[in-house]
Amino acid sequence: MSKTVLITGTSKGIGLALTKAFLANDYKVIGTCRSGRSNDLQHPEYTVYALDLANLESIKQFETNFHNLKIDFDIVINNAGIGPDLDFEYPEEISFKETFDVNVTGTTFFTEQICKYVALNGKIINISSKMGSIDLCELTDSVAYRMSKAALNMYTKILTNRLRGKQSVASIHPGWVRTTIAKSNVNGRLSPEESAQRIYEFVVSDFRTGIFWNVETQTECSW
Repeated sequence: MSKTVLITGTSKGIGLALTKAFLANDYKVIGTCRSGRSNDLQHPEYTVYALDLANLESIKQFETNFHNLKIDFDIVINNAGIGPDLDFEYPEEISFKETFDVNVTGTTFFTEQICKYVALNGKIINISSKMGSIDLCELTDSVAYRMSKAALNMYTKILTNRLRGKQSVASIHPGWVRTTIAKSNVNGRLSPEESAQRIYEFVVSDFRTGIFWNVETQTECSW
């Protein structure tokens, strides 16, 4: 019997590459993006729904769509995120709020709504960043993005404590990936496909719940 994975932010970048990786391994994929359109990816086992993490009403509507479908997810991957202040030295009020609305508030309340649909022994994965590591922070840029990922890491820890013995939870640093999230990422060391394959291999492994994993170095990341 095929398993089902829910991946947020599947319209491009890592999310799209993750979708293709799971489909290639016979998973059913439920994807989300703000438009609710699948762009060029068509597959009988892929369905995409509209979801705007910055809008709590959109999150509630998404949950309503699934309430009567009786779908259990084997894996949930919170991939969607934004970084409008990446590479900028100082925080700016509007982009700061936008970042937290999506990366923290939206992701948290989306996960709270979806938790009830995660199968026993299922997995919840938060795509974080080592830029959210307090231990590793040596720079002063990207204030909102760094703080939002640190907050997401705390949520990973809280979920780990709450769901222990029921579901496994992890934060993942996807590596420095060539995506459009920031201008500097054009020089990233990994393609979205390379990052997605490493994320896939970690997710389907028997990882320790509550871990923060760096897929680029294949080592545990400091919180």
